[in-house]
Amino acid sequence: MNADFDLQHAKIAVIGLGYVGLPLAVEFAKKYNVTGFDININRINALNAGFDTTREVDDDTLKQVLADTGINGLKLTNINTDIENANIYIITVPTPVDKYNHPDLTPLYKASETVGKVLKHGDIVIYESTVYPGVTEDECVPVLEKFSGLKFNADFAVGYSPERINPGDKEHTLTKIKKVTSGSTDEAAEIIDKLYQSIIVAGTHKAPSIKVAEAAKVIENSQRDINIAFVNELAKIFCKLGIDTREVLDAASTKWNFLRFSPGLVGGHCIGVDPYYLSQKAQEVGYHPEIILAGRKLNDGMGEYIAHEVIKLMVKKDIPVKGAEVLVLGITFKENCPDVRNTRVVDIVNTLNEFDARITVYDPLANCAEVEHEYGVQCVSELQEGKIYDTVILAVAHDEFKALDIEKLCNGHKVIYDVKSVLPKQLADARL
Repeated sequence: MNADFDLQHAKIAVIGLGYVGLPLAVEFAKKYNVTGFDININRINALNAGFDTTREVDDDTLKQVLADTGINGLKLTNINTDIENANIYIITVPTPVDKYNHPDLTPLYKASETVGKVLKHGDIVIYESTVYPGVTEDECVPVLEKFSGLKFNADFAVGYSPERINPGDKEHTLTKIKKVTSGSTDEAAEIIDKLYQSIIVAGTHKAPSIKVAEAAKVIENSQRDINIAFVNELAKIFCKLGIDTREVLDAASTKWNFLRFSPGLVGGHCIGVDPYYLSQKAQEVGYHPEIILAGRKLNDGMGEYIAHEVIKLMVKKDIPVKGAEVLVLGITFKENCPDVRNTRVVDIVNTLNEFDARITVYDPLANCAEVEHEYGVQCVSELQEGKIYDTVILAVAHDEFKALDIEKLCNGHKVIYDVKSVLPKQLADARL
């Protein structure tokens, strides 16, 4: 690799324009010539019209970088040849798990193939997708070599800089979160670090190797998953003891070194998935992770647990579960965000469906067609005027829900379950 790589004239291609790729492409486009590539033509058309369905980039900012035709600016495409002039490729595609919770690297292989077909001598490929240690060099590089005919670290270099996007968070945005960087050679690591330094005001941390950077990312979310599993288990215990979990956390949080986590549903594309990536690699090298998988098992069971707690409350109030009108508020995986990937609210819905309850899922942020396609669950973006419910479950703490007069949505003989503990305590029959 050439240590004199000219960053001022870098041409960047961002592969994958979802929650991670689009904000990155937009930020780089303020300083560089950027081409954003995505195989989804509908996504490209919506973005070219100046509208981001993920709500991560505001419309005015998007339109501004799209309109810039100078040395910097953003072009969006689904045509492979449109990215052949780039000299830095950044891959930001999803890394999901399959139905058996095994890592599915298919999107990463496909993206590497796309880049490999246009890769040239002197180019750099950076991966941001969450993976287990070794994926970049052991899985992705061979694909790049195969389709480019080039030799790794002689003709091209790679790097890994894990994404730290928090969907829906307007405070901890891309440029305000310190970025971990790494490269396959010392020269590439320095170039990649300087590249990200040019847009990340919070600064960067240059890891000593790609594997260290990969491991750092995968443990971030695994640690959070385990901590949430701990408080979810506490919530189950305190429920049996008749103690309010949130009040316990308030009291415990008065100590300076107490780490506060809240109980709840653990979904999304990161926390609910990444521990399986680490577990997979651990088992490949002969170690069976116990705490990581135990935390995953507990968190994956919370939706069913909540549904059964609701049913118990209904039985105690003599509300027949079969045929009951149940309103579930929220289907996205977190508040104030349209992302429905790996949402665990569906576990509540599916469990209640087993008891033949009549369920209305209301979420003004979610794409209901996507929800039905992915989970077979119907939802509505508006409530039916005047309809009264026997049970209301606040599953996601969207700001819109905090303004709802929930008592008016219910009859006098009702159950209200507050998963997120955002309603007045006296209003809810129970909260997690």
